[in-house]
Amino acid sequence: MRLTTYSDYALRVLMYLALKPEGLSTIAEIAESYDISETHLMKVAHQLGVAGYIETVRGRGGGLRLARPVEAIGLADVIRTTEPDMAIVSCFKPVEAPCAIFPSCVLKRALEKARDAFLAVLEDYTLADLVAPRASLSGLLGIGPAADVKRPRTPARPSR
Repeated sequence: MRLTTYSDYALRVLMYLALKPEGLSTIAEIAESYDISETHLMKVAHQLGVAGYIETVRGRGGGLRLARPVEAIGLADVIRTTEPDMAIVSCFKPVEAPCAIFPSCVLKRALEKARDAFLAVLEDYTLADLVAPRASLSGLLGIGPAADVKRPRTPARPSR
């Protein structure tokens, strides 16, 4: 099972906001902390807002903040919201991709159980669990005092 970059970014946004509970955060600062695209984060933030995970404050001094307590944001729920399709293989939607062995296929049942087990594990985790190492995560993201944690540098990309 592989999650999309979109889900990865959604979890990163939520973690960042959880680590900075006082005040608002901007897309630009989140993007800079993770060294990822602001454009992609804007789309992610919009969906997280529509889903009720974050609140947006417009205007000068605006930004983002969590709309719920960290303990109330379950990982499985976030993944179900951000993953466009939890169909691991095409036969999960036989109308779109008919399969000759569909009526007797054991593979589909096995993959369904695997997907369900994946989500069941995520059911045991909340955003609070993800940000439990608060001090080190905050330092790595440049949110709070860096203390003894140094942020790794992204290696330079070779020019072509």
